[in-house]
Amino acid sequence: MVRRRIHPRRWTPPRLADPGATGTLRVARRLPTGGHGPEDVVFDRRGRILCGLADGRIVRLDPAGGEPTVLADTGGRPLGLHPCADGSVLVCDHDRGLLKAHPDGTVEQLAAVPFASNVVQAADGTIWFTASTTAWTLDDHLGDVFEHSCTGRLFRRDTDGAVTTVLDGLKFANGLVLAPDESHLLIAETTGYRIRRHWLTGPRAGSTEILVENLAGFPDNMSLGGDGLLWVGIAAPRDALLDRLLPLPGVLRTLLWNLPAAIRPKAVPIAWAMAFTLDGAPVHDLRAADGSYGFVTSAASHDGTVVLGSLTESDVAIVHISL
Repeated sequence: MVRRRIHPRRWTPPRLADPGATGTLRVARRLPTGGHGPEDVVFDRRGRILCGLADGRIVRLDPAGGEPTVLADTGGRPLGLHPCADGSVLVCDHDRGLLKAHPDGTVEQLAAVPFASNVVQAADGTIWFTASTTAWTLDDHLGDVFEHSCTGRLFRRDTDGAVTTVLDGLKFANGLVLAPDESHLLIAETTGYRIRRHWLTGPRAGSTEILVENLAGFPDNMSLGGDGLLWVGIAAPRDALLDRLLPLPGVLRTLLWNLPAAIRPKAVPIAWAMAFTLDGAPVHDLRAADGSYGFVTSAASHDGTVVLGSLTESDVAIVHISL
Protein backbone atom coordinates (compact mmCIF):
# COMPACT_ATOMS: atom_id res chain seq x y z
CA MET A 1 0.00 0.00 0.00
CA VAL A 2 1.30 3.44 -0.94
CA ARG A 3 1.10 5.76 2.04
CA ARG A 4 -0.11 9.32 1.56
CA ARG A 5 2.75 11.75 0.94
CA ILE A 6 3.82 14.11 3.73
CA HIS A 7 5.15 17.65 3.30
CA PRO A 8 7.50 18.06 6.27
CA ARG A 9 8.05 21.39 7.98
CA ARG A 10 11.30 21.87 9.89
CA TRP A 11 11.08 22.70 13.58
CA THR A 12 13.61 22.56 16.37
CA PRO A 13 11.89 21.14 19.45
CA PRO A 14 13.16 22.05 22.91
CA ARG A 15 15.69 19.62 24.30
CA LEU A 16 13.87 16.92 26.21
CA ALA A 17 14.34 17.25 29.96
CA ASP A 18 12.00 14.74 31.60
CA PRO A 19 11.88 15.32 35.38
CA GLY A 20 10.18 11.96 35.80
CA ALA A 21 6.95 10.90 37.45
CA THR A 22 5.86 12.25 40.82
CA GLY A 23 3.50 9.33 41.38
CA THR A 24 1.89 6.29 39.82
CA LEU A 25 -1.50 5.42 38.42
CA ARG A 26 -3.22 2.13 39.06
CA VAL A 27 -6.43 1.16 37.32
CA ALA A 28 -8.85 0.62 40.19
CA ARG A 29 -11.90 -0.13 38.03
CA ARG A 30 -12.94 -0.13 34.40
CA LEU A 31 -16.27 1.26 33.28
CA PRO A 32 -17.48 -0.46 30.08
CA THR A 33 -18.74 2.05 27.54
CA GLY A 34 -20.58 -0.41 25.32
CA GLY A 35 -18.33 0.65 22.46
CA HIS A 36 -14.77 1.66 21.66
CA GLY A 37 -12.54 4.70 21.93
CA PRO A 38 -13.84 7.02 24.71
CA GLU A 39 -11.52 9.77 23.44
CA ASP A 40 -12.66 12.54 25.80
CA VAL A 41 -14.05 12.02 29.30
CA VAL A 42 -15.79 14.84 31.18
CA PHE A 43 -17.91 15.07 34.31
CA ASP A 44 -21.33 16.67 34.22
CA ARG A 45 -22.72 18.78 37.07
CA ARG A 46 -24.03 15.66 38.84
CA GLY A 47 -20.68 13.88 38.76
CA ARG A 48 -21.57 11.51 35.94
CA ILE A 49 -19.08 10.74 33.17
CA LEU A 50 -19.74 11.61 29.54
CA CYS A 51 -17.75 10.30 26.59
CA GLY A 52 -18.07 9.87 22.85
CA LEU A 53 -17.44 6.57 21.05
CA ALA A 54 -16.05 5.58 17.67
CA ASP A 55 -19.49 4.53 16.43
CA GLY A 56 -20.91 8.04 16.96
CA ARG A 57 -22.72 7.56 20.26
CA ILE A 58 -22.48 9.91 23.22
CA VAL A 59 -22.86 7.91 26.42
CA ARG A 60 -23.19 8.70 30.12
CA LEU A 61 -21.61 6.51 32.78
CA ASP A 62 -22.23 6.32 36.51
CA PRO A 63 -18.85 6.16 38.31
CA ALA A 64 -20.41 3.64 40.69
CA GLY A 65 -21.07 1.27 37.80
CA GLY A 66 -24.00 0.06 35.77
CA GLU A 67 -24.95 0.09 32.11
CA PRO A 68 -24.07 3.12 29.97
CA THR A 69 -26.89 5.43 28.95
CA VAL A 70 -26.93 6.55 25.32
CA LEU A 71 -27.63 10.28 25.08
CA ALA A 72 -27.33 10.82 21.32
CA ASP A 73 -25.74 9.57 18.11
CA THR A 74 -23.87 12.16 16.07
CA GLY A 75 -23.58 10.02 12.96
CA GLY A 76 -19.86 10.84 12.96
CA ARG A 77 -16.91 10.49 15.32
CA PRO A 78 -17.35 12.53 18.52
CA LEU A 79 -14.18 13.79 20.22
CA GLY A 80 -14.26 16.66 22.76
CA LEU A 81 -17.40 17.26 24.84
CA HIS A 82 -18.79 20.07 26.99
CA PRO A 83 -21.90 19.47 29.15
CA CYS A 84 -24.25 22.48 29.28
CA ALA A 85 -26.45 23.62 32.16
CA ASP A 86 -29.65 22.79 30.25
CA GLY A 87 -28.70 19.13 29.87
CA SER A 88 -27.46 19.44 26.30
CA VAL A 89 -23.91 18.55 25.29
CA LEU A 90 -21.63 20.45 22.94
CA VAL A 91 -19.69 18.02 20.77
CA CYS A 92 -16.61 18.39 18.61
CA ASP A 93 -17.12 15.76 15.95
CA HIS A 94 -14.26 14.81 13.65
CA ASP A 95 -16.60 14.21 10.70
CA ARG A 96 -19.36 16.79 11.23
CA GLY A 97 -17.75 19.70 13.10
CA LEU A 98 -19.24 21.49 16.09
CA LEU A 99 -22.54 19.95 17.19
CA LYS A 100 -25.10 20.29 19.97
CA ALA A 101 -26.74 17.15 21.30
CA HIS A 102 -30.06 18.14 22.88
CA PRO A 103 -31.61 16.36 25.88
CA ASP A 104 -34.14 14.64 23.59
CA GLY A 105 -31.30 13.05 21.62
CA THR A 106 -31.55 15.24 18.54
CA VAL A 107 -28.28 16.60 17.18
CA GLU A 108 -27.84 20.09 15.71
CA GLN A 109 -24.88 21.13 13.59
CA LEU A 110 -23.46 24.49 14.72
CA ALA A 111 -20.35 24.75 12.51
CA ALA A 112 -19.05 22.49 9.73
CA VAL A 113 -15.35 22.52 10.63
CA PRO A 114 -13.30 19.37 9.88
CA PHE A 115 -11.43 17.62 12.71
CA ALA A 116 -13.10 19.69 15.43
CA SER A 117 -11.31 18.62 18.59
CA ASN A 118 -12.42 20.23 21.88
CA VAL A 119 -14.95 22.79 23.07
CA VAL A 120 -15.96 25.05 25.96
CA GLN A 121 -18.78 27.55 26.45
CA ALA A 122 -18.78 30.88 28.29
CA ALA A 123 -21.60 32.10 30.53
CA ASP A 124 -22.91 34.41 27.80
CA GLY A 125 -23.26 31.52 25.34
CA THR A 126 -20.09 32.16 23.36
CA ILE A 127 -18.54 28.88 22.25
CA TRP A 128 -14.81 28.34 21.77
CA PHE A 129 -13.50 25.27 19.99
CA THR A 130 -10.35 23.88 18.42
CA ALA A 131 -9.65 22.02 15.20
CA SER A 132 -6.49 19.92 15.18
CA THR A 133 -5.36 20.03 11.55
CA THR A 134 -6.54 20.88 8.05
CA ALA A 135 -4.09 18.43 6.48
CA TRP A 136 -4.91 15.07 8.04
CA THR A 137 -7.74 12.97 9.47
CA LEU A 138 -8.07 11.08 12.74
CA ASP A 139 -7.29 7.75 11.08
CA ASP A 140 -3.99 9.07 9.72
CA HIS A 141 -3.21 11.64 12.41
CA LEU A 142 0.33 10.29 12.72
CA GLY A 143 0.94 11.89 9.35
CA ASP A 144 0.55 15.26 11.02
CA VAL A 145 3.01 14.23 13.74
CA PHE A 146 5.61 13.39 11.09
CA GLU A 147 4.78 16.34 8.85
CA HIS A 148 4.37 18.94 11.61
CA SER A 149 1.82 20.80 9.49
CA CYS A 150 1.01 23.51 12.09
CA THR A 151 -2.52 23.91 10.72
CA GLY A 152 -4.43 23.75 14.01
CA ARG A 153 -6.95 26.50 14.76
CA LEU A 154 -8.96 28.09 17.57
CA PHE A 155 -12.47 29.28 16.72
CA ARG A 156 -15.12 31.41 18.39
CA ARG A 157 -18.82 30.91 17.70
CA ASP A 158 -20.92 33.87 18.77
CA THR A 159 -24.50 33.56 19.94
CA ASP A 160 -25.73 34.80 16.54
CA GLY A 161 -24.04 31.81 14.89
CA ALA A 162 -21.08 33.70 13.42
CA VAL A 163 -17.85 31.64 13.49
CA THR A 164 -14.48 33.42 13.60
CA THR A 165 -10.96 32.03 13.40
CA VAL A 166 -9.17 33.43 16.45
CA LEU A 167 -5.80 31.67 16.13
CA ASP A 168 -4.23 29.61 13.37
CA GLY A 169 -0.84 28.01 12.85
CA LEU A 170 -1.24 25.90 16.00
CA LYS A 171 0.71 22.69 16.40
CA PHE A 172 -2.16 20.17 16.36
CA ALA A 173 -4.62 22.15 18.50
CA ASN A 174 -6.32 19.84 20.95
CA GLY A 175 -7.57 20.19 24.56
CA LEU A 176 -9.31 23.42 25.54
CA VAL A 177 -10.16 24.85 28.97
CA LEU A 178 -11.86 28.12 29.93
CA ALA A 179 -10.59 29.71 33.15
CA PRO A 180 -13.23 29.92 35.92
CA ASP A 181 -13.26 33.73 35.69
CA GLU A 182 -13.37 33.49 31.87
CA SER A 183 -10.29 35.69 31.60
CA HIS A 184 -8.40 33.27 29.36
CA LEU A 185 -8.39 30.00 27.47
CA LEU A 186 -5.83 27.21 27.76
CA ILE A 187 -5.00 25.29 24.58
CA ALA A 188 -3.00 22.08 24.24
CA GLU A 189 -0.69 21.95 21.23
CA THR A 190 -0.06 18.24 20.95
CA THR A 191 2.87 18.24 18.52
CA GLY A 192 4.38 21.36 20.12
CA TYR A 193 4.65 19.59 23.50
CA ARG A 194 3.10 22.63 25.17
CA ILE A 195 0.04 24.44 26.52
CA ARG A 196 -0.80 28.00 25.45
CA ARG A 197 -2.78 30.67 27.25
CA HIS A 198 -4.94 33.00 25.16
CA TRP A 199 -6.19 36.06 27.02
CA LEU A 200 -9.83 37.08 26.58
CA THR A 201 -10.08 40.01 29.01
CA GLY A 202 -7.87 42.57 30.73
CA PRO A 203 -4.90 44.52 29.38
CA ARG A 204 -3.53 41.48 27.53
CA ALA A 205 -6.82 40.57 25.81
CA GLY A 206 -6.16 39.07 22.38
CA SER A 207 -2.59 38.09 23.17
CA THR A 208 -1.22 34.57 23.53
CA GLU A 209 1.62 33.20 25.65
CA ILE A 210 3.11 29.85 26.53
CA LEU A 211 1.87 28.53 29.88
CA VAL A 212 3.67 25.15 29.93
CA GLU A 213 6.37 24.10 27.49
CA ASN A 214 8.80 21.28 26.80
CA LEU A 215 6.51 18.55 28.04
CA ALA A 216 7.97 15.06 27.93
CA GLY A 217 4.91 13.72 26.12
CA PHE A 218 2.08 14.65 23.74
CA PRO A 219 -0.64 16.62 25.59
CA ASP A 220 -4.16 15.81 24.45
CA ASN A 221 -7.54 16.70 25.99
CA MET A 222 -7.62 18.81 29.15
CA SER A 223 -10.19 19.53 31.85
CA LEU A 224 -10.55 21.71 34.91
CA GLY A 225 -10.97 19.52 37.98
CA GLY A 226 -13.05 20.19 41.04
CA ASP A 227 -9.70 20.50 42.80
CA GLY A 228 -8.99 23.63 40.71
CA LEU A 229 -6.22 21.88 38.78
CA LEU A 230 -5.74 21.62 35.04
CA TRP A 231 -5.78 17.89 34.23
CA VAL A 232 -4.07 16.81 31.02
CA GLY A 233 -4.12 13.44 29.29
CA ILE A 234 -0.68 12.58 27.88
CA ALA A 235 -1.15 10.29 24.89
CA ALA A 236 2.44 9.04 24.65
CA PRO A 237 6.04 9.98 25.45
CA ARG A 238 7.98 11.96 22.89
CA ASP A 239 9.97 9.94 20.38
CA ALA A 240 13.70 10.64 20.49
CA LEU A 241 14.24 9.78 16.83
CA LEU A 242 11.43 12.06 15.67
CA ASP A 243 12.79 14.90 17.82
CA ARG A 244 16.18 14.49 16.17
CA LEU A 245 14.69 14.51 12.68
CA LEU A 246 12.30 17.47 13.06
CA PRO A 247 15.01 20.15 12.55
CA LEU A 248 16.61 18.29 9.62
CA PRO A 249 15.70 18.23 5.91
CA GLY A 250 12.26 16.72 5.44
CA VAL A 251 13.46 13.90 3.19
CA LEU A 252 14.59 12.01 6.29
CA ARG A 253 11.12 12.10 7.82
CA THR A 254 9.63 11.15 4.47
CA LEU A 255 11.84 8.06 4.34
CA LEU A 256 10.84 7.14 7.89
CA TRP A 257 7.15 7.72 7.12
CA ASN A 258 7.33 5.41 4.11
CA LEU A 259 8.75 2.51 6.09
CA PRO A 260 6.39 -0.37 6.88
CA ALA A 261 4.23 0.44 9.90
CA ALA A 262 5.77 -2.43 11.86
CA ILE A 263 9.19 -0.76 11.97
CA ARG A 264 8.20 2.91 12.14
CA PRO A 265 8.29 4.65 15.55
CA LYS A 266 5.06 4.05 17.43
CA ALA A 267 3.43 5.22 20.65
CA VAL A 268 4.77 3.64 23.83
CA PRO A 269 1.92 1.91 25.71
CA ILE A 270 1.76 3.96 28.88
CA ALA A 271 -1.03 5.45 30.98
CA TRP A 272 -0.07 9.05 31.74
CA ALA A 273 -1.83 12.08 33.20
CA MET A 274 -0.50 15.38 34.49
CA ALA A 275 -2.02 18.18 36.55
CA PHE A 276 -1.01 21.84 36.78
CA THR A 277 -2.14 24.97 38.55
CA LEU A 278 -3.70 27.58 36.29
CA ASP A 279 -0.38 29.43 36.51
CA GLY A 280 1.35 26.45 34.90
CA ALA A 281 3.06 25.04 38.00
CA PRO A 282 3.27 21.22 37.85
CA VAL A 283 1.42 19.40 40.64
CA HIS A 284 1.10 15.79 39.46
CA ASP A 285 2.98 13.69 36.91
CA LEU A 286 1.36 10.28 37.15
CA ARG A 287 2.37 7.30 35.04
CA ALA A 288 1.75 3.56 34.76
CA ALA A 289 3.69 1.39 32.35
CA ASP A 290 2.18 -1.93 33.40
CA GLY A 291 0.06 -2.23 30.26
CA SER A 292 -3.21 -1.98 32.17
CA TYR A 293 -4.33 1.06 30.13
CA GLY A 294 -2.78 3.08 27.35
CA PHE A 295 -2.82 6.01 24.93
CA VAL A 296 -4.54 8.32 27.41
CA THR A 297 -6.28 11.07 25.44
CA SER A 298 -8.14 12.65 28.38
CA ALA A 299 -8.09 12.95 32.15
CA ALA A 300 -10.72 14.41 34.46
CA SER A 301 -11.13 14.79 38.21
CA HIS A 302 -14.27 15.20 40.34
CA ASP A 303 -14.64 14.86 44.12
CA GLY A 304 -11.39 12.94 44.37
CA THR A 305 -12.21 10.56 41.52
CA VAL A 306 -9.78 10.64 38.58
CA VAL A 307 -10.84 9.05 35.30
CA LEU A 308 -9.00 8.47 32.05
CA GLY A 309 -10.21 8.13 28.48
CA SER A 310 -8.40 6.66 25.50
CA LEU A 311 -8.67 6.56 21.73
CA THR A 312 -7.60 2.91 21.71
CA GLU A 313 -9.36 1.40 24.77
CA SER A 314 -12.98 0.30 25.11
CA ASP A 315 -13.43 1.25 28.77
CA VAL A 316 -13.08 4.38 30.85
CA ALA A 317 -10.56 3.84 33.64
CA ILE A 318 -11.07 4.98 37.21
CA VAL A 319 -7.60 5.20 38.68
CA HIS A 320 -6.01 5.14 42.10
CA ILE A 321 -3.15 7.58 42.62
CA SER A 322 -0.06 6.84 44.69
CA LEU A 323 2.17 9.85 45.39
